[in-house]
Amino acid sequence: MMAPASGRGRAAGGLDAGRSFDGSDMTSCLFVSDLHGRETRCLKLFDAIARERPRAVFIGGDILPHYGARGAAEDFLSDFFLAELARLRDRLGAAYPRVFVILGNDDGRHDEETLEEASRAGLVSYIHGRREALDRWTVYGYSYVPPTPFRLKDWERYDVSRHVDPGCIPPEEGVRTVRAPLDEIEFSTIKDDLASLAGSDDLERAVFLFHSPPHASGLDRAALDGMKIDHVPLDVHVGSIAIRRFIEERAPLVTLHGHVHESARLTGAWRVRIGRTLALSAAHDGPELALVRFDLENPDGAARELL
Repeated sequence: MMAPASGRGRAAGGLDAGRSFDGSDMTSCLFVSDLHGRETRCLKLFDAIARERPRAVFIGGDILPHYGARGAAEDFLSDFFLAELARLRDRLGAAYPRVFVILGNDDGRHDEETLEEASRAGLVSYIHGRREALDRWTVYGYSYVPPTPFRLKDWERYDVSRHVDPGCIPPEEGVRTVRAPLDEIEFSTIKDDLASLAGSDDLERAVFLFHSPPHASGLDRAALDGMKIDHVPLDVHVGSIAIRRFIEERAPLVTLHGHVHESARLTGAWRVRIGRTLALSAAHDGPELALVRFDLENPDGAARELL
């Protein structure tokens, strides 16, 4: 795990790197998810970072082009995404933000080592399965989602048990880009992973960067209305029960989610309260970048903009 970065100095132009969008003394953050290799979305993110000078940026997985359409796009992470971040770091100097990154279920795990290298170089903080300090807060990352109908299984886990919804493919089937022990594939659960990740930590100032949204939250509504498999209606809520229960029981300050692109369009909700926890989603099913801005001192002021 990387050592937590120290506090930043003043940004170019005299703006404090830890100040909020209106110039007040707060900790400003940007959050995006489900970029799916679209360079236009990425460039809008990089422009926002350069313009707004946030303290931290959170990238919630599905960064790369769709797994089935790789080809030459396999170099997207190194040759475009990380290269552009490196140029941005050179440009911003001490004002370059902490960039917390996880992968998503459409990202092959073979790209994990590239992010590990970028993390060791201080370009990003690859945070899956880890915790890192951010000033007075602690950031946790977790990529796995419950079983889906999709073939790539690198980032899928059983949720609270070995149950698989109708139409979904079990984690031990499908394809993987990286080998995993069979007993881990068959018996590991998101529930157990989260218990291990959080341990007995005090989560009052915790930020969790997830790919999956919590189940039945308004952030996990899929376009499955009226669909059946073998006469069994499909659940339109495809988020994680384990993540939902974890939020209810452990009450972190903020949780960040993606994965279900159409949910905000279907429900009108990209933010929900679960107990004391504010849960935010940056998933979006249009061509625009869904950019979520929030401040850790006042997360209730979070705003979402389509760019």
